[in-house]
Amino acid sequence: MLLLTSIPEMQDYSETQRKHGKRVAVVPTMGFLHQGHASLITIGRQQADTVITTVFVNPAQFGPAEDFEQYPRDLDRDMAVARQAGSDVVFHPEPAEMYPPQYESYVTVEHVSDTLEGAVRPGHFRGVATVVLKLLHITRPDVAVFGQKDAQQAFILKKMVRDLNLRIEMVVGPIIREEDGLAMSSRNVYLTPDERIRARVLFRALRHAEDRLRQGIRAAETIRSELTEMIHREHPSGIDYVAVVDPETFREVPSVERFPILVALAVRFGKTRLIDNVMAEQS
Repeated sequence: MLLLTSIPEMQDYSETQRKHGKRVAVVPTMGFLHQGHASLITIGRQQADTVITTVFVNPAQFGPAEDFEQYPRDLDRDMAVARQAGSDVVFHPEPAEMYPPQYESYVTVEHVSDTLEGAVRPGHFRGVATVVLKLLHITRPDVAVFGQKDAQQAFILKKMVRDLNLRIEMVVGPIIREEDGLAMSSRNVYLTPDERIRARVLFRALRHAEDRLRQGIRAAETIRSELTEMIHREHPSGIDYVAVVDPETFREVPSVERFPILVALAVRFGKTRLIDNVMAEQS
């Protein structure tokens, strides 16, 4: 497996693959890879002849008070996980390679970038859309693979690709969970043992939402209030949102009129902010 660190190297490699008729998949990540990332690399392996995993902690998507400097990094571990999952290349550029001096070009997907995650983290999705578009141009893939855990991000990136007429197939892989239901996340390492136990409530709350929808509850406020009450019992340091969302528009709905429907939440335990969601189907 190759490790490439410069943009010209990555562009030349991808161009050579395409000239030889290879179908290329890219899996963009911020590193500190776990089995959730590995599952996306496996999907890429199933979709293409060549799989590129990008490992880049993107400063443009972190706010001033967020954890860019503390975000976990372990390239040796990332290389091992990517290799075992079937990646052919890890692309690991330095921030100065991606954002040279006088860099001033950014991408914004309007409206949907300002809700939920975007409302809590202003400018976050501008940074995400910018870096992903750059990575797509650099790696020139036929298919790009993202995770369902970041549901709003996946929606925004699909919209960006569609709006900008990029000839790239966007694939979203399912959430991979720990045995107790907690969604796998690089930020889980921040949790104290007590917070880790209390965070299990997130999956229980989402399962409860699915149950209530199967029972015929359609009022979004009822679902939100019940989930909020469940989560509060575990004494989080804060709930940023609990939302019932139309997955075709990513707008919150007052009542569930059609399925599937997305129930999404963002909750803080101590200093650790976790997001999760479930796509509920009609029984």
